[in-house]
Amino acid sequence: MGTFRDLIVYKKAFALAIEIFEMVKAFPKEEKYSLTDQIVRSSRSVCANIAEGYRKKRYAAHFVAKITDSDMENTETQTRLDFSLACGYIKKEKYNDLLNKSEEVGKLLQDMIMKPYKYGCLHRG
Repeated sequence: MGTFRDLIVYKKAFALAIEIFEMVKAFPKEEKYSLTDQIVRSSRSVCANIAEGYRKKRYAAHFVAKITDSDMENTETQTRLDFSLACGYIKKEKYNDLLNKSEEVGKLLQDMIMKPYKYGCLHRG
């Protein structure tokens, strides 16, 4: 069945996190500890939680809990994108592109949450 790195959702989330990392390099220095660090952290956490969840797939409940955490971090990333746009740090086109990518990741995460056995979960407990 491969590793978590083979999952389409992981690949898309990882690419989005890298794109966000590159984008925030242009953000003002005064945003370093608030917006910049937080959006990088939450976007990377999406990937980390997918990886952790995949390693916990022996039990569906553990898997779903970690993937739910991933979905939560993805939503936080979207909120930080909202602030990035509202503060004028990114253009509307960039915002729409990143938001669409994040929403695609969210849909894939929801599929994992709703159908954990499709992803190799063994037990309900």
